[in-house]
Amino acid sequence: MTRIAIIGDGKMGQALAALAPERGCEVVALISEKDNIGGAGITRDTLKNAHVAIEFTQPDAALRNIRACIAAGVPVVAGTTGWYDELPALTREVEQMNGALLWSANFSVGVNVMMQLARRAGELLASSDAFDAHMIETHHSAKKDAPSGTAKVVAAALQETLRREIPITSIRTGSVPGTHELIFDGQFEQIVLTHVARDRRVFAEGALRAARWLAGKKGVFTMADIL
Repeated sequence: MTRIAIIGDGKMGQALAALAPERGCEVVALISEKDNIGGAGITRDTLKNAHVAIEFTQPDAALRNIRACIAAGVPVVAGTTGWYDELPALTREVEQMNGALLWSANFSVGVNVMMQLARRAGELLASSDAFDAHMIETHHSAKKDAPSGTAKVVAAALQETLRREIPITSIRTGSVPGTHELIFDGQFEQIVLTHVARDRRVFAEGALRAARWLAGKKGVFTMADIL
């Protein structure tokens, strides 16, 4: 069993805790946000000898939480988005401290396949101006960052090969776990790539898989390294 510490007791934290026993993981610590002001609640003692920590909180707390885990010598799977401007600096810190970090804008296998499809679509359409491309992402009303981290990385994958900027429209409504649509619109036809998350457990399952994979490793990784 992989011993995991869950940082954040929101909907994702609860989904992780519920699914962990079925996926070969033992939850040894669950650190709530109210007990972790400024990252002060994350220490060697509170992490309780976890093999890996999984972080799902808020963008303004994620960096402090990740750094606290690395300082405590515990590898961390980072699921929070909205802080990626600091990723280059954090990567250097993790490597200097001989730590381990696996970050992803989305832990769904389907989304990571969508990224590869987007990159390939860009290759096929790069020489044509017959299609406009646009990303539309829809999430629950409580999601803080917009556009979503997933929308940004899928759009970036497409931009690599299509070689033009991809506009993103964000919708926040209800309790939608996450829907991403990549639309290629031509005068007489339209191509749409869509990923629909039906349950938060798809993200929890991917994060637990990442935690099992990361245990014992050193360095900075993404879901692409697992897949």
